[in-house]
Amino acid sequence: MKPTKYALSIGGKELSVEMDRFAHNANGVAVRYGDTLVLAISVMSKTPKEGGDFFPLTCDYEEKFYAAGRISGSRFMKREGRPTDEAILSTRLIDRTIRPRFDPRMRNETQVVTTVMAFDGKNDPDIPALVGASLSLAISEIPWNGPVAGIRIGKKDGKLIVNPTYEEREGADLDLLVSGPEGKINMIESGAKEIEEGEIVEALELAEKEIHELIQFQKAIIAEHTTGKVMVPLAEPSHEMTQFMKDDFEPRLEEILYSGLKKLEKYAKRDELEAEWKTRATEMFGEAAGTNTLEHVFHEAVNDIVHRRAIAGNERIDGRKMDELRALSAEVSVLPRVHGSGMFSRGETQLLSIVTLGAPSEEQLFDTMEGEFKKRFMHHYNHPKYSTGEVGRMGGGRREIGHGALAERALETVMPSREEFPYTIRVVSETLTSNGSTSMAAVTAASLALMDAGVPIKEPATGIAMGLMMDGKGHYKILTDIQGPEDHHGDMDLKVAGTKNGVNALQMDVKIEGITVPVLKEALAQAKKARLEILEVMNQAIAEPRPELSPTAPRITTLKINPDKIRDLIGPGGKVINEIIDTTGAQIDIEDDGTVFVTARSQDSSAEAIEWIKKITREIMPGELLEGRVSRLFEFGAMVEVGPRQEGLVHISELAPYRVSRVTDIVNIGDVIPVKVKNIDDQGRINLSLKDVPGRYSDEDVAAAKAANPNPYAGRLEDDRGPRRGGSPTFRREHHDRRPRH
Repeated sequence: MKPTKYALSIGGKELSVEMDRFAHNANGVAVRYGDTLVLAISVMSKTPKEGGDFFPLTCDYEEKFYAAGRISGSRFMKREGRPTDEAILSTRLIDRTIRPRFDPRMRNETQVVTTVMAFDGKNDPDIPALVGASLSLAISEIPWNGPVAGIRIGKKDGKLIVNPTYEEREGADLDLLVSGPEGKINMIESGAKEIEEGEIVEALELAEKEIHELIQFQKAIIAEHTTGKVMVPLAEPSHEMTQFMKDDFEPRLEEILYSGLKKLEKYAKRDELEAEWKTRATEMFGEAAGTNTLEHVFHEAVNDIVHRRAIAGNERIDGRKMDELRALSAEVSVLPRVHGSGMFSRGETQLLSIVTLGAPSEEQLFDTMEGEFKKRFMHHYNHPKYSTGEVGRMGGGRREIGHGALAERALETVMPSREEFPYTIRVVSETLTSNGSTSMAAVTAASLALMDAGVPIKEPATGIAMGLMMDGKGHYKILTDIQGPEDHHGDMDLKVAGTKNGVNALQMDVKIEGITVPVLKEALAQAKKARLEILEVMNQAIAEPRPELSPTAPRITTLKINPDKIRDLIGPGGKVINEIIDTTGAQIDIEDDGTVFVTARSQDSSAEAIEWIKKITREIMPGELLEGRVSRLFEFGAMVEVGPRQEGLVHISELAPYRVSRVTDIVNIGDVIPVKVKNIDDQGRINLSLKDVPGRYSDEDVAAAKAANPNPYAGRLEDDRGPRRGGSPTFRREHHDRRPRH
């Protein structure tokens, strides 16, 4: 089959698609944007997967180091390892965009893989990956209702930018990724700097127009490459089975859902009813009552009930109004010894966040396809099974990484700069009890913990999860602070996080085909009202960051030294700096511009390390009075150690204001003496004087010395009046020049 190529200008750059060239057995599509190229494939199993009440879709986004011309890894392992957090987040973007376009009744395992084959360092691969995944599915035999497309909108210096480069995204006020089908939006991922809701709506409207162009472009390609879609078995119940559910089980199910019981009690009763449903339906319908079908019918019954009660009756599971929050509570200083802690509860959802402060060198290092970089603020989110009353293995997955990154993005905007607060900051949010909107509770608890730790954040931040119930006729209700079945059976999960000034982060995914911009505009306005209510509760617990750090937190002192002194501070093979660290217990970080961070657990440790550093790196100035130890003796003078690895010469003529015959007549090795800096020559050598030290010699001392030695020329070396008879006039300079250089 001959390869074909198509191109479209988007965001001022060409996006090209190449068909029928790669991966012929897996519907391969190559999408290039700039010099970034992504290969997308899609495959499906021949038979349905037994068990489970969900569609088994797997998405993988692969970053290859060769794409950027890099070899990475340890000396012993050069193969790519497990996906980076960034790759996992890109995977989730694709999954959340394409999943709503599948029939949820499908049970055939389906896999979509996007691989970054070339990376130019300018254009993010996520947009070509989305387009590639859409085209691969659309031209395949896999049942899928596409195409979809994605676009990135940035805002910088007041201007909206379509598909901004990495450089343009740096420092932008808005970084918004939007995807969806024609005329609708089904996925949003965004970071922002306290941007107003109206500006977000403006960016969404632009995104919708650009998505339209990409959809039309794909439709033209699909028309030339389409193949027939295969028919796959669906969890399709008979009319009799559906009616049996409605007549015999739905009233009892509705009573349980709206009973006012706590989550675990409600779920226990619902599970009992579902077990009864499966038993009786199996007895009644025999082989037609497969596990997948029975679970689908029960799921749809819950779905129908919560939609009907919300849209027609304006009713919610727990009796709240559509824009009403659950009961809120906020606490700080929950745990002893930690550097900061905050706990936030919203209904049955409870999050505890803990802050740990560390030295600048404890930043997290990343080695990815994009290159190496560091991160000084980290937010990690944990959602153990016990938070829902279940048994399960510990450890995070893609969901935990996604929720942690969302909360981190919401808090980044309010974090102090490195210059203001040089600490490495790690926040861990532990989900203790889960009943909806835990990621937004994590933002709130983390904000409380940061203020409790004394981190000077610019503003408290919080977040809220908004839901949607929409019927087939377009009637809908927007729900504030979704929980339980509203989350699982609702049509939208829109997470909005920010401060009183604006939005810092957005995330949305849907279970229907998509949402229009007007509906999103309404949801954003409703979310703002809720956000301000939560901030009021937070302010009652703690209104601003504490003025002092926790007594258990390390203290960082920042020094500035001459960059030329860095090698003296480090020493050969790190000998000097390691000696300081081992002796004082302090941690020392040095930057190329001469900035030195001293991190210590105690004041004494910090003071000792700082004093040591100052002695090593101090800039000695002419005229200074110093105290030093005599370290070496020569015929022409004495070397005096005036600081760590710093020596200066006291010439024999500078030892006393009278003739000195032998250096040892005045000083010996180990003597601690005061000296005055005469000058520093152009090679950095320090010339010292003992005789010029004020008060060192009295007139009586001078007179007595001269009386004891009446012949001023009796010494071996010349003084300032001339050379010793018979001696070389260059003797002093030759010996002086042989001293060690510094």
